Amino acid sequence: MSEKTKNLRVTSVETLASPADIIAATPISEKARSTVVSGRKQLQATLAGFDQRLVIICGPCSIHDPKSAIEYAGKLNELRKKYEDRLLIVMRVYFEKPRTTVGWKGLISDPDLDGRNDITKGLGLARSILLQINEMGMPCATEFLDPIVPQYISDLVSWVAIGARTTESQTHRQMASGLSMPVGFKNATDGSLQVALDAMMAARHQHTFLGIDDDGKTSIINTAGNPDVHLVLRGGNGKSNYSKADIAYTKALIESHGNRREIMIDCSHGNSNKNFLNQPKVFKEVVGQFAGGEKSIMGIMVESSLVEGKQDLAGGKNLVYGQSVTDACIGWTSTEDLLLHVHSSLGK
Repeated sequence: MSEKTKNLRVTSVETLASPADIIAATPISEKARSTVVSGRKQLQATLAGFDQRLVIICGPCSIHDPKSAIEYAGKLNELRKKYEDRLLIVMRVYFEKPRTTVGWKGLISDPDLDGRNDITKGLGLARSILLQINEMGMPCATEFLDPIVPQYISDLVSWVAIGARTTESQTHRQMASGLSMPVGFKNATDGSLQVALDAMMAARHQHTFLGIDDDGKTSIINTAGNPDVHLVLRGGNGKSNYSKADIAYTKALIESHGNRREIMIDCSHGNSNKNFLNQPKVFKEVVGQFAGGEKSIMGIMVESSLVEGKQDLAGGKNLVYGQSVTDACIGWTSTEDLLLHVHSSLGK
């Protein structure tokens, strides 16, 4: 008998429902479609410099509880409508979490928080949450980690991040070149910018690569390139990169043409020295720069939940409602204060 040479360490292979099947079970509504289209167009306008509002990407580090996510969305949507004359508020709705070693990989991978990894359920649940939030009129932002996931949920997303760990990945740069919405590339975990600048250039170009179609069949994907890409400064290697000097340096590297605004600042991660209580300090410093005339800044990202801090996942049992199970977040009261602060600052 011949000895096997493939799948020696694969314990099982399961057939996943196709994107078409998952989408058919939770189809996009006309209200949600209108929100997505409007959100993308407004974000494109801010990047191009036609819309001078400040973009605020705000929400939980990750979504683990649909009920608290929808409650948060309702609260944030009220502030979106209240402050829309000066701010373009988009909610963070993140379902995939990159792990340095191991850990909970997000709602799509493990929707029951118990290690059973029911991905089919996770994809359907992600669509349901995005649909409900978009139907409020609230545009959604997410991070795409697995290159297959966009086929299942991207029709409900207005803005996408490519994380620090994947910005250097050719697979993700190719994926970004075919995405239908603006994409922000984060600088590397060591704080360097060149990887993200290279990613932006790569994503603007045409690519041909392997992927899947709506029926789940392995396909050759040809893309036109994505002109709506920008840089997300998140600090790294123990240093921040949101000061005036950092922004000036970044502007010189980007060498934007015309009135393009291609810099977003992430208030968390290296910029907060991994302490969520520092996020308001970063936020206010960046707002001060923007209010002072620094128009290369197009947006700010904040990790915010109903309840501040974080908690251990502990198998999904006895969790504090509305508190993060991944990175620590500021609470809702602090979020309200920051959004009032930025709106007031930009009205002077």
